Amino acid sequence: MTTRQRILRKLVNIYPPFMGAGIRISFDEKANKVNVKMKLSWYNRNYVGTHFGGSLYAMCDPFYMILLMDILGKEYIVWDKAATIDFVKPGRSTVFAEFYIPDERIEQIKKEVDKKGKALPEFIAEVKDEQGEVIARVHKYIYVKKKDARKQ
Repeated sequence: MTTRQRILRKLVNIYPPFMGAGIRISFDEKANKVNVKMKLSWYNRNYVGTHFGGSLYAMCDPFYMILLMDILGKEYIVWDKAATIDFVKPGRSTVFAEFYIPDERIEQIKKEVDKKGKALPEFIAEVKDEQGEVIARVHKYIYVKKKDARKQ
């Protein structure tokens, strides 16, 4: 684990947008998985008493990009390209999301970048409640390109 990764892991839970929504983040030691949880409280509850949609999205926003940046390293450009969120049912309890990128997927992305000059992989994260039921589904599209390919 790099110094940058260690610092990120220590500071991410006090990052104001996460802290303000009550979002808690834990990173896997292998550096390819992140677990996120958010308790329902007065500061992330909407008008009808369920999880605020913006907080549900915030708990899912940066993690696939961060994982890819850390895994691929400095020779790649990695940006969030697009995202959608589908609210499946109201969240009335603590909610959880897991972000995981298997080694095989990393290899596919690298091969696509080598072949096409860039990749736009899609990742899907499910936000689940305490009973394991899906309350939201987030689709993330991440732009990946080698830094030297930018000059072409």
